[in-house]
Amino acid sequence: MTKLSVLDLSPIVQGGDAAQALHNSRDLARHAERLGYQRFWMAEHHNMPGVASAATAVALGYVAEGTSSIRIGAGGIMLPNHAPLQVAEQFGTLAALYPGRIDLGVGRAPGTDQRTAQALRRTLAGNVDAFPNDVVELMHYFQPAQPNQAVRAVPGEGLNVPVWILGSSTYGAQLAAMLGLPYAFASHFAPADLDAAVQIYRSRFRPSEHLAKPYLMLGLTVVAADTDAQAARLFTSLQQAFVNLRSGRAAPLPPPVDDIDAVIDPAAHFLLAETLSRSVVGGPQAVKAGLDAFIARHQPDELILTSQIYDHAARVRSLELVAEAVPPQGAQVPEREGAGV
Repeated sequence: MTKLSVLDLSPIVQGGDAAQALHNSRDLARHAERLGYQRFWMAEHHNMPGVASAATAVALGYVAEGTSSIRIGAGGIMLPNHAPLQVAEQFGTLAALYPGRIDLGVGRAPGTDQRTAQALRRTLAGNVDAFPNDVVELMHYFQPAQPNQAVRAVPGEGLNVPVWILGSSTYGAQLAAMLGLPYAFASHFAPADLDAAVQIYRSRFRPSEHLAKPYLMLGLTVVAADTDAQAARLFTSLQQAFVNLRSGRAAPLPPPVDDIDAVIDPAAHFLLAETLSRSVVGGPQAVKAGLDAFIARHQPDELILTSQIYDHAARVRSLELVAEAVPPQGAQVPEREGAGV
């Protein structure tokens, strides 16, 4: 049965601030843990007024300290922004403090605009084509240290932090398959390549010391409320935010509106239909039907759900309604070679 997890962008809402957003993230993780969700991931984005999780490892430490059993991880770390050793040390520290609970998803996108990427890296001379080598180097630092090894991740070495490949195109699917790693696809905002990426990952997967068989997690926007009308209204916050972002006007998450057509340009509907087409929005029956249909079509091992909802209590309620519709199955780690799940 498909497992359920949570992807949190730690939304800063209009009228709120980053501190409130991070407090809400930890509270949401506590509810996800109570409800039996698999894992709680946070994403790295920079120079975005509506996202509080830029210092992802720091934010994850705060969330991990406030929970006790749910897996905590990055969904993900944008590896071109960092040296692999630095990432290994950060997530090695988390794994040392919260053993058996830390995941590390990595992607090759910058998670921001080019000017901000340069501010992060001090240069744009790096090559995204180095991403596969960076992933291999990163995983090496989590292995037990070898005799006379010159560079070691301390903490990190010997902790075998699970590494996932993230993707919004077929590139990540190919790399995850080649390296024999679990794969998470961002179908919540990039549905166009979903079918192709899933087919490539499953057909080309090579068993490895890390994973015995393909393990696929798909992102999905889900906004659940007590009625279809309430859910549709809550969804307008994400719709507005997406239009603002793609128009170069990134801002804190706006409150919902009664009539989305009154606040966005008619041309924006094409953008929303293209990027948010796989969203599941509605009351309990509609959400169950939407989740069942998505799972039946794609057969993921796990869904990671995101919900950009302005009101925190409504976001918690959405998680509760989803858990009632498709009960989570409890936390597990993808099966490694020679080991049971």
